[in-house]
Amino acid sequence: MTSERTQKATSGTDQGQQGAKRSGSAQLDRQFFDNMKRLVAIVIPGLATREFAMLMAHSCLLVFRTFLSVVVAALDGQIVSSLVRLNGKEFLAGIVKWMAIAVPATATNSLLNYLQTMLAIRFRQNLTEHVHKKYLSRNTYYAVGNLDDRIKNADQLIAVDIMKFSNSLAELYSNLAKPTLDAFVYNIQLAKNLGLESLFGIMVVIQLSMGMLRYLTPPFGRLVAQEQKLEGEFYFTHSRLIEHAEEVALYRGHEAEKQTIGRRYLRLVRHINHIFRLNVFYGMLEDFIVKYFWGAAGLVACAAPVFAERLPGVQRAAATSIDSVATAGGGASSSLGNRTRDFVTNRRLLLSGSDALGRMMYSYKEIVEMAGYAERVTDLLTVLDDVGEGKYVKTRVGKSAEKSANNEQDADIVNQRGQQVESTDDVEFIDVPIVSPNGDVLVRKLNFHVTPGRHLLIVGPNGCGKSSMFRILGGLWPVYGGTVRKPSMSQIFYIPQRPYLPIGTLRDQIIYPDCAADMERKGVSDADLLAILGVVQLDHIVEREGGWDSVKLWRDALSGGDKQRIAMARLFYHRPRYAIMDECTSAVSMDIEKI
Repeated sequence: MTSERTQKATSGTDQGQQGAKRSGSAQLDRQFFDNMKRLVAIVIPGLATREFAMLMAHSCLLVFRTFLSVVVAALDGQIVSSLVRLNGKEFLAGIVKWMAIAVPATATNSLLNYLQTMLAIRFRQNLTEHVHKKYLSRNTYYAVGNLDDRIKNADQLIAVDIMKFSNSLAELYSNLAKPTLDAFVYNIQLAKNLGLESLFGIMVVIQLSMGMLRYLTPPFGRLVAQEQKLEGEFYFTHSRLIEHAEEVALYRGHEAEKQTIGRRYLRLVRHINHIFRLNVFYGMLEDFIVKYFWGAAGLVACAAPVFAERLPGVQRAAATSIDSVATAGGGASSSLGNRTRDFVTNRRLLLSGSDALGRMMYSYKEIVEMAGYAERVTDLLTVLDDVGEGKYVKTRVGKSAEKSANNEQDADIVNQRGQQVESTDDVEFIDVPIVSPNGDVLVRKLNFHVTPGRHLLIVGPNGCGKSSMFRILGGLWPVYGGTVRKPSMSQIFYIPQRPYLPIGTLRDQIIYPDCAADMERKGVSDADLLAILGVVQLDHIVEREGGWDSVKLWRDALSGGDKQRIAMARLFYHRPRYAIMDECTSAVSMDIEKI
């Protein structure tokens, strides 16, 4: 069966620069809404899903809590009114109602927090599973870090940025939907109590101040995206030091590594301090407008009807009705109680409405920050899709850039694609160029043919393309031209110079990437594995390490030679048709290498 990959690799410089320009420029523009549309479709796959049901339950609880807030505002006014009128019976009845309302109110708040947390977990689970499906398919996880330059810290994007985006999205729905509903309900109620004129004046003041606040808001989305990028670079330097700790220690390079890590950390700290300084100014402005300026406007609106009663001919109908039926002694008390009740109720509604609008303003900052997370996660998905289709963006510098400028033929080779043909039992390269991921053309046309029973030894100086050819044959690198004929990957086993030892038992080290169930399915027993270890002169390791089921950090427990012999034992376990051995006995003694 023939499978041809015709996708062309991106000529890295131009698109790489475009990606660099767009990275860290998160804004509330069309790109943000496109990113959110793509991500929301992943975290909420459809209407008949658990996530959508939880979202609807969360919305119903938000509506119920808003209803309770209106009831509490009216009850608050009645309690204060009864206190002013010295009506103890009505005051105690109000306290009883207050305590009765507290039961559903507290339960509603707890359920809202629970659903918000569960939504964040479900969002993260769906998004992580979607990314894992792409990232861990075929060799995408290898190509992202070795054949493409757009992402340098995929681990942080998957483990940290997805979590932050999921939490922000879940919090944003609660922090935005509830204030929006509150503002709508409270405005309707205030329009009935104060009149449309007063409400219109308040809304004009609010809209003007909100416009000024939006104009003065710093670009938090871009700053958050840049912060996450710097966090990833700082994390990468520590991961790199841990990975190469032995080599650094032997070279006594701790001072050089300390300077490198210090520079990365200093860049991160300076950026965070810059954000904090902007937050000081923004927080002062926001608190002044939301808490004090809007509060003063609300007090004026609440007091306006009370003072209007003292003006000739502007008495309210409700007050006139009460005064006409009241006695001379009780009328003043009743009128005072009504004014107090109305003022307290309206002031409670205005404060709640002001708080709702304030939370909406806070939500604007949260949306801008979430745009940074959304952009980074979307960039990850875009890169995974491109890499899955064989499209790579690699910045060509140094030798690669000079050669491509002087020789257009080399540039054409880098941008073209050859074909892979699945053969029955032979391996053949037909006019296949050997090209490094940087774009260096190492060999223009390589031809060789290997049939079962024949062996091929490839020698040459460092950098001539030996490992590059192996990676093309192993499917790690793309075929830049010509034709590669080879059996299915199940018939080819690659043994690298530095073997990989997974987390698991000693048995898992021999049968990797199979599991115990696969081993049983193949009819292989522990005795068979012991015989395989005997072939590579390593059968004593089972007793030494505590048996087949012992679990250790094997990369530290075994020596370099033992690890290479473990990798060779996997070859005898899997018994493929072809084995690609890339200096896989460099740490093994000569006598064992002969065996």
